[in-house]
Amino acid sequence: MAELSKKESAVDAKAYMAAAKEPALAKRMDDIVGTAFDNRILFEKIPDPEVIKFTIGSPAVQAIPHEDIAKIATDLLNNPENWLECLGYGPVEGKRELRESIAKELLAPKGVHVTADDILITVGGIGGLGMTVQACMNAGDVVLVENPTFIQAELIFDLYGIKQVGVDMDENGIIIEDLEAKIKKYNPKMLYTIPTFQNPSGRTLSRERREKIAQLAEQYDMFVLEDDPYRDIRFHGTDITPIKGFDKSGNVILINSFSKTFAPGLRLGYCVAEPRILQKIIDISIATNSHTPMLQQCILAEYFRRGLFANQVKRIADIYRPRCQALMDGIDKYFPEGTKRTTPEGGLFCWVTLPEGMDTEKLLMEARETPECKCAYITGEKSFVYQEGDKHITNCMRLAYGAIDEATIEAGCKRLGAFMTKKYEEMKNNK
Repeated sequence: MAELSKKESAVDAKAYMAAAKEPALAKRMDDIVGTAFDNRILFEKIPDPEVIKFTIGSPAVQAIPHEDIAKIATDLLNNPENWLECLGYGPVEGKRELRESIAKELLAPKGVHVTADDILITVGGIGGLGMTVQACMNAGDVVLVENPTFIQAELIFDLYGIKQVGVDMDENGIIIEDLEAKIKKYNPKMLYTIPTFQNPSGRTLSRERREKIAQLAEQYDMFVLEDDPYRDIRFHGTDITPIKGFDKSGNVILINSFSKTFAPGLRLGYCVAEPRILQKIIDISIATNSHTPMLQQCILAEYFRRGLFANQVKRIADIYRPRCQALMDGIDKYFPEGTKRTTPEGGLFCWVTLPEGMDTEKLLMEARETPECKCAYITGEKSFVYQEGDKHITNCMRLAYGAIDEATIEAGCKRLGAFMTKKYEEMKNNK
């Protein structure tokens, strides 16, 4: 066969490439297009420095103990006895000293009595959430979620083909009567809940309802995934025992994160479960990431060893208390008449319900770009789980106050409140 010329070869290559088909991505990627897009907004970088960002639930810059972390990291890496552990492979379950500190200092005082062997160190709280879902649920299973719920959890459930059903809430969290009715109707495999200073609403589940949920988990042979990353950011009220503290069946799985109380960039969290469940989650960890990075674990373990964590929790509560109050005062003072809000006793979020008929999704870009407003928020509509025929809730928003100082919060409430008041008046006049 005669050799092809360079020109003929180029044409032939183009024809081949044109005829070739791209390999298909996993079908699950098509199934999460909507929720993936909604989640990207949470991490969106807003380039305009004038926009006041009531958006992502980042901790305050002042809340991250960067000087302590820098000193501990330097001490560890300069010590011949420590540096190899910090930079080498580690146990799948996580550094034992860290797990012991979590059991003794964080869980036992809250009424959750476990040992280090019941704890797995994870890559943030999200890592624990994702691995627990993989270990416990199949595509087509039903999970009950609070309405509204954490939008990133929605993405994870969608990723694994899990059907979500919303459970109604009031100011004391999940309404038990609605929960039990939906357990009977949908036969769920799991309940997912953020019981303390919930994201996005800021509400806290009452003690009585926590105890009842633990009982329902046993009665109906249902997992409860208790996601509790905000519980240590309490600046009012009294601690409430986690649902896991009432667990007699072993069906309650507790996950938590150090992203809000220590440093989000270190990506540390933990999972607490019975051995029959925890070992399966550990198997998922082996399959996906071998173990959580050791340098971060060693830093946090040493932070506990030096007795610094208890003061850190108190310090961050003192930072967030006035910020939350500034936000609530600003909402009450500047937002349209008829606006309702939650009253968080901790955490990083406040849930705002504007007068009926307003649409925070449609108003978002205008609120960001109008010179007199320039405020960003998280719309509430996508935080709800809807069943066929449900009316969508459009008049809610989540406002995060953690990363903004009090003066900026007050200024933002004034600007955003004036904008929403104007839109509300326009809506009434156009009826």
